[in-house]
Amino acid sequence: MKKSRGFTLMELLIVIAIIAILVSVAVVSYALIQKKSRDSRRVSDMKAAQSAFEQYYADHNSSYPSSAGDLTALSTYLPAGYPTDPKNTDPYIYPAPTTSATAYCYCALLESGSGNSTNANCTLGTGTYYCVKSLQ
Repeated sequence: MKKSRGFTLMELLIVIAIIAILVSVAVVSYALIQKKSRDSRRVSDMKAAQSAFEQYYADHNSSYPSSAGDLTALSTYLPAGYPTDPKNTDPYIYPAPTTSATAYCYCALLESGSGNSTNANCTLGTGTYYCVKSLQ
């Protein structure tokens, strides 16, 4: 009797199961890396906005924009344009300052859960935020 060469059904199923496990691990890792990348962009945007706020402060008689509507004036100090969230293109959160034009708090909602919302005096909803506040 001649013995045929090839893989058994069990061997093929084991290989397919191993490949499926590796693909599922790769997909989860890729999603996590995307979240961290978007959070990194948000932090970078917040630092750029903080720089723009401070330049505005220096050019406008020691005052910051007093409301979210005044943020269009910051576009002069943001060469790449007004920053928006990388995932859903919504603008970032700019709660009303506690004192008129003397301070600001500018925040971005993070996906990964490692923000600094306790470092700024902002009243925000639930979630993890990265906030920048006035330096002056």
